[in-house]
Amino acid sequence: MQRPTSPHHAPDRPRPAAEPHADEAGPLWRLGGLTTSRAGAWITLVVALLLSGALMSMGSLESSTAPDPLPASTESARASELLRQFPDGDVAPAIAVFSRPDGGPLTPADLGAAQESRARMLSVDRSLDPADDRGAAAAPAIPSPDGRAALAVIPISTQLSGFDLLDAVDNVREAGRADLPEGLQVQLTGGPAFGGDIAGAFSGADVRLLLITAAVVAVLLLLTYRSPILWLVPLFVVALADRVAQIVAARAGEGLGLALDGSTNGIVSVLVFGAGTNYALLMVSRYREELRRDTDHRLALRRAVRHTAEPILASNVTVVLAVLTLVLASVPSTHILGISSAIGLATAVLFALFVLPAALAVCGRGLFWPFVPRVGDRDPAASGGWHTLASFVVARPLAVLAATVPVLLICGAGIIGVRIGLEQTEQFRVSAESVDGFGTLRDHFPAGQSNPTTVVARTEAAARVDAAIRGAQGVESSRQTGASDGGLTRWQVVLDGDPASAEAFDAVRALRANVHAVPDAQALVGGTDAATLDSRDAARGDLIRIVPLILAVVLFVLFVLLRAVLAPLLLITATTISSLAAIGAGAWLSTTVFGFPGLDTSVLLFSFLFLVALGVDYTIFLVTRVREETNRHGTRQGIVRGVSLTGGVITSAGIVLAAVFAVLGVLPLITLTQVGITVGIGILLDTFVVRTIVIPALFTMVGPRVWWPALPAGDATRAAAKDTTATTTTDTTAATR
Repeated sequence: MQRPTSPHHAPDRPRPAAEPHADEAGPLWRLGGLTTSRAGAWITLVVALLLSGALMSMGSLESSTAPDPLPASTESARASELLRQFPDGDVAPAIAVFSRPDGGPLTPADLGAAQESRARMLSVDRSLDPADDRGAAAAPAIPSPDGRAALAVIPISTQLSGFDLLDAVDNVREAGRADLPEGLQVQLTGGPAFGGDIAGAFSGADVRLLLITAAVVAVLLLLTYRSPILWLVPLFVVALADRVAQIVAARAGEGLGLALDGSTNGIVSVLVFGAGTNYALLMVSRYREELRRDTDHRLALRRAVRHTAEPILASNVTVVLAVLTLVLASVPSTHILGISSAIGLATAVLFALFVLPAALAVCGRGLFWPFVPRVGDRDPAASGGWHTLASFVVARPLAVLAATVPVLLICGAGIIGVRIGLEQTEQFRVSAESVDGFGTLRDHFPAGQSNPTTVVARTEAAARVDAAIRGAQGVESSRQTGASDGGLTRWQVVLDGDPASAEAFDAVRALRANVHAVPDAQALVGGTDAATLDSRDAARGDLIRIVPLILAVVLFVLFVLLRAVLAPLLLITATTISSLAAIGAGAWLSTTVFGFPGLDTSVLLFSFLFLVALGVDYTIFLVTRVREETNRHGTRQGIVRGVSLTGGVITSAGIVLAAVFAVLGVLPLITLTQVGITVGIGILLDTFVVRTIVIPALFTMVGPRVWWPALPAGDATRAAAKDTTATTTTDTTAATR
């Protein structure tokens, strides 16, 4: 005999396909009909494939450039612009370092071979005639004070970038090594060499990242769905979305005069794969649930689209608005990352809401083979591990919070004592000749000589500027290195601190203070140390300015979505604590376990952005379902059912997203590896602690008031029934009396 079902569980009964839903109306219901009907599904797929093919025919978009960390408004950038007015302003100095691997002294024959090597390297670029002014700037090989190394300056055109710069650097290196005597080595370092090595490290990285990301997602989808065919559909849809997003973002960057660098392309791919897979997991999970109630797979899919489109759109809008705050950043690479990420996420949601449902509709119920959902299967919200966990949390909310919140705070303390900011030579995670050569240079030459600072000022104030330079604290020596036709004079200044050290930055500040005080000099201080200092200050300014905006944007979207006051405040507080815990844990792992020298400044901003924005995805997935179940069953039971029904999909989505961010480790920069580590930890904390334990406990402690001012229907019905019962009892008592 069938067990009687209470009215509250009526929506969960198996029902015939003809039985209507109360919410089968509105734009989201019509959207589901457009993409799941027999004709609509095929039309949607054909149109999507034709448009995608047309975009992909526009060519390959592999990027090889490095992130640009220097805003054009900084003093070092303005100084660099003025240097273009000098005779050698269209070239940048690379430094060839000659030494013996065994550390032995250089012989006269070695110095002679170094001079010949320098001549061969100069001959690579036919425009650099040793007789002209630019060639004269490239002084002969200079021996080090200890006699164990020598250096020569090799000018390389500043018009080269990406693979063109890599080819030029490789040609110079090849020419320099030719015919060197046995035991003598040459290493090319300096700005152009660093740029070339970054291009080489990113060579093929886009394709490698795409293949590894797709493989990780494929394996995790296969394990999640336990079907040999189902995983192919979301993987194909998300991979297609990624390719389209990359092309659209690149074209948008070209239109805005901004170039996408290799790290931006990598992060956009990770976001598209991560967010797109999350949307697919949510929709397929609800589709499976509806198939247990309806025999018509198209109607079940239409209902799944109707119920998942709102949280998918809400989460996508939240993340898009959050990443668009990066448009306000002063660092150019951060600025373009915000635009590209927004384009990628918007593309992902379009494919999730249109292409994915159409593909699922065409494939039918058999796509779930061998575990095909049948009408009348058990209700997943009434049993299972997530139901047990949710029931435990709801029964003991205070104890659960007392056990979890201190752990999150302890994780956040991992940031204490970690150095913030990396030198240029510390950016690489792979071997690079420019880094090794810079190390050799630093070992054998005075601290600042390997990396001189540049001062540019008006020629009429040259004498006073020269005195100001020599009087600045931290300056070891200086010399004038030429004048321009525009009335400018240039100085090369050697600082007594190691490159990119605190002492070097103090010396740059002191030098700037002195030369700025010279009347009518219009002096500017540039060079590598000055640029590093300006980039670090700009990144810190962006962090202070953008983090509050991210929180404000997310909080606003939660207010609009939930139409409540207290719930969004609790959610943003839990998300912030979780993000700080992840950053602390990521900083500790980066420096203690992986041995990185510090945490790059941009990691703090990027990690906080992605943790808050992507973490809200799971918050929205959970809370919208909890609110739906609360309207039927009341707050406490709604929390249990909401966690039970979304626990599996949130866990799967979190594991996929954490794994996808970890794939950033295949890219060559430490910054991206650190972002991957930090965000991966944060997503796992969100998945297993915050969304499934902390938030349900907070909502349980507050009770129905968490939804104020709109009391959910389930609680409103109970309150009305309670009032009616109390009134009836009072009236009966009065009548009896």
